[in-house]
Amino acid sequence: MAQIRHAHDFTIDQPVDVLFPLFSAEGEKLWVPGWDYEDVGESKELHEDYVFRTTSHDHGTASAVWIIKRYEPADHHVQMYKVEPDDKVGIITVQCLAVAEHRTCVEVTYEYIGLSDSGNAFIDGFTEAQYHAFIGEWKDLLVRYFECSS
Repeated sequence: MAQIRHAHDFTIDQPVDVLFPLFSAEGEKLWVPGWDYEDVGESKELHEDYVFRTTSHDHGTASAVWIIKRYEPADHHVQMYKVEPDDKVGIITVQCLAVAEHRTCVEVTYEYIGLSDSGNAFIDGFTEAQYHAFIGEWKDLLVRYFECSS
């Protein structure tokens, strides 16, 4: 079973309380092109054990079940499982830290655990450079979102 963990951060000129809510199933609809999800529960309000499903998303996912593992809004922290049956399990952590009144550092960690040959092959090819480019795109998309919404 293969396993990999990558972490990267970026800083963006937005208050932490404005930025953090965008790292949720509903929030990502605002800034991630093509992002959509199916709500499995009765509420769209984010909380621990909240479950939703996607049919396509990052890293070649065909379908995934997402489960919120930790949700600490006062600390601007969210951690979730991304389960891709018969392929891999991801643990995604987003921590937003206020570095100034209108400036936030976003720390993003992706950890993947292979469940099959295809999941292990993905992990074997998931380089740190690819991950940095992937998270760099998050920053670009967020900057573009705030430019268009102001």
